[in-house]
Amino acid sequence: MAQSTLTERGQISIPASLRKSMKLRPGQSFHWQRISDREMRVSVETAPASGPLAALGYAKKLRPGPARRTASWMTELRAGEK
Repeated sequence: MAQSTLTERGQISIPASLRKSMKLRPGQSFHWQRISDREMRVSVETAPASGPLAALGYAKKLRPGPARRTASWMTELRAGEK
């Protein structure tokens, strides 16, 4: 079982083995829930991807199926403008 120590500033370090196995990264948020006087539960918040790479794969989620050429997408989109 991994162990941490609370600092005077109220900070706790997550052991490296847990950070690596859970693929935790700097800046991630955690939710704390008090279970009893001596227990608490920590959950990792899963935030949606942000930035330009977040758009990768968006078209597949929007319209699943075989890949289509840009021209056919544009034709379909312009048909709705008439």
